Amino acid sequence: MKLLGLRTTIYKVAELTNAKEWYAQVLGFAPYFDEPFYVGFSVEGFELGLIPDAHSGNKSDAVSTYWGVENIESSYQQLLDLGASSMEAPQDVGGGIWVAMVKDPWGNPFGIIYNPHFGTTAP
Repeated sequence: MKLLGLRTTIYKVAELTNAKEWYAQVLGFAPYFDEPFYVGFSVEGFELGLIPDAHSGNKSDAVSTYWGVENIESSYQQLLDLGASSMEAPQDVGGGIWVAMVKDPWGNPFGIIYNPHFGTTAP
């Protein structure tokens, strides 16, 4: 088996309409796919999906997904300003790489990463 890289991250949300609006604000654009059972955003060649789940209160911190950003501090602050809560403030993890983690308003972990080795676009 050969893994081809990250393709999709899905967040379960109790309020699909509110989550769609929140993520549209975070990303700066509307979803390309918008149905009652799934909302999909295309983010630089990767998929951020939202699915309705009335019982989405139990979230796991066992898996982390990090979305690339150009400025870790301002991106982190923007997420907090939009209603996310802090899990991990921006921190230097070595090699010029910075990471931070918040929880979206539905409790999903949402990571951001600045990695100068990746550049600003998807590989």
